[in-house]
This record gives sequence, C-alpha cells and structure tokens, in this order.
Amino acid sequence: MSNLTAANTSCTIDHSIHQTVAPVVYAAVLLVGLPANCLALYFGLLQVRARNELGVYLCNLTLADLAYICSLPFWLQYVLRHDDWALGELSCRVCGALLYENIYISVGFLCCISIDRYLAVAHPFRFHQLRSLKAALAVSLLIWAKELLVSVYFLRHQEVEEDPDRHRLCFEHYPLRPWQRRVNYYRLLVGFLFPIFLLLASYRGILRAVRRSPGTQQSRKAQVQRLVLSTVLIFLACFLPYHLLLLVRSVWESSCTFARSVAKAYHLSLLLTTFNCVADPVLYCFVSEATHRDLGRLHAACRALLACARTRRARQAFPLATPETPQRSEEPELLTRLHSAFQAPGPHGGRSEA
Repeated sequence: MSNLTAANTSCTIDHSIHQTVAPVVYAAVLLVGLPANCLALYFGLLQVRARNELGVYLCNLTLADLAYICSLPFWLQYVLRHDDWALGELSCRVCGALLYENIYISVGFLCCISIDRYLAVAHPFRFHQLRSLKAALAVSLLIWAKELLVSVYFLRHQEVEEDPDRHRLCFEHYPLRPWQRRVNYYRLLVGFLFPIFLLLASYRGILRAVRRSPGTQQSRKAQVQRLVLSTVLIFLACFLPYHLLLLVRSVWESSCTFARSVAKAYHLSLLLTTFNCVADPVLYCFVSEATHRDLGRLHAACRALLACARTRRARQAFPLATPETPQRSEEPELLTRLHSAFQAPGPHGGRSEA
C-alpha cells in the first residue's frame, strides 16, 4: 500500500469484536432496517403530500438512514475479512463518510422533529412560518450542506492504512491524528451537545404542556410520556456512549497503549449507533396515529388483492361450478375496497399527529 503513514504501522489493535459482534449487528440492521426505512419513507411522503412539514424531516431522516444502510454490505465484508479493506481508497472514504455523517445528520433531523413537535403541542396557533414546508426544506438543506462540508474535509485525507499485520484498515487511526481531534471537538459541540440540548428542552416542554392540558385524558398523557421517555432513552443509548468515548480518545489518546485500552469499548459504542437506523422508523413513523391509518389502508389493500386473486383462481379451477343464471359478482366490491384503500388520505382536520 503506497503513501502509508508511519504512525499507524506501530499500533496493533484487537479487532476481535469486529469478528464476533459486528457481523451479527450489521446483518440484523440490514435485514430489518432496509424494509422498515423504505416503508417509513413511504409514510413520510404521504405526510408531505398532506402538507405536513414533519414529513419533510421524516423523509430526510429516512434517506440518511437508507444511505448508511446501503454501505453496510461493504462494512460487512470488511469485518468478515478480519478488518482488511479490499475495495480501494475511494470506496473507503465514501463508506466512512456515510457511516460517520449519518450520525450527525440523524441527530440534526431528530432535533428538528423534537422542536416541531414542541411547537405543535405547546404553541399550536403560533410560529406558522417556522412550521411550513418551505422552512422545513430550508432547514433540511442547511443540515445536509453542513455535514457534506465536513465530509469534504474527510475526503482530503488518506483513510486506508496498513497495520503491522498487513491488514488494510479503513477509517481507523491509532492513535488519533491532530486533524481528527479538531474535527471530533467540532462534532461533540456542534453535532451532538447543542442538538441534544435542544432535543431535551423540546421534549421537556412537550411534557409540561401535556400535563397542563385540562382536556387531555390521563391515558393519553401517559402515552405521550412513555413515547417521550422511550425516544430520549433510545437516543441516549445509541449516541451517548460513542460521544463519551470519542471525547476520551480526543483528549487522552496519544499512544498505542492507550488506544488498545479503549479500542473494544469504542468499537462497541460505534456499533450502538447503528441501531438508530432501526429505532428511527419505529419511534418517529410507526407510532403515529396518521401512520396507523395509512397502515390500515395498506393492509386493507393487500387483503383485497389476495381476495381478488383467490376468487379468480377458484373460478379458473372450477369453471362449471359457476351457475348459468346471472348473479351479483363479488369482484366489483373487492375492487371498490381496493380503490378506497389506495386513495390518498385527505386532511385530517389540519396537521396529522405524530
């Protein structure tokens, strides 16, 4: 391998967790996350069609997750080859950018969703300009542009390096480079701490508004509290361990000895961020009442299609069983059910609830 830096050739890191835990995690997230996010993207587009700005954030969040999920087969072959990247420098840079930028793009859109929910619950008749499709599109473009600029900074550096065992490591540097420390401090402050402060403040405001609402039933209040608590806990479980270890590495990692001592915990925390791709569609799409209605329509459409297919197969198999006298066919009724199931949802008295 040409142009290898000398700093990394002296560090041999234990990657056993990549050969045991990582393949299972990557395969599970790929098998579950791909169909779940495709379905979530469909429901997000339905909300955009209904002029709901929340759908813009959901679609962008889902697209970020899908982009990362598409890189999982490459990371899977990397860990199955005992951390030996065989696909070249450019593919390593692209897959690494998808891996790390997905974290902060997801955090950004999760923050936007929390703020939008807070404004909808606590200030339903104010801040209409902030809760418009144009504002959501502008904020989404800003988040993507910010993270793409960081990716360009990464793409300027070499990311494939050989260790003493002649394994070509991708996006793994031990100990950290000075430029990586600077990027890590930026990510911790701007990419994680600032958004998580806004997210926690927004959900705290939602809980306060729900508790003070006299017309809300106790069961509904308890449901909102459980949803908010589960959202915050899953967010922290996916992202907090990684950023704590990122801070530890950025401040204290200056030797191979220290790098070896935190390598397993760091790799495990990075795997935890992957589960966010499965948690996002569950928490932000499938728990919505509007999505439940859309799922009902989709389920009714599938049942209607199956019923039509069974009726047609039965008539083809037993043509003489059909009486000569004209009878009312079941097929028009089934086609009517199918058509109504696929009809686009109309406005539900304003914005759909998330």
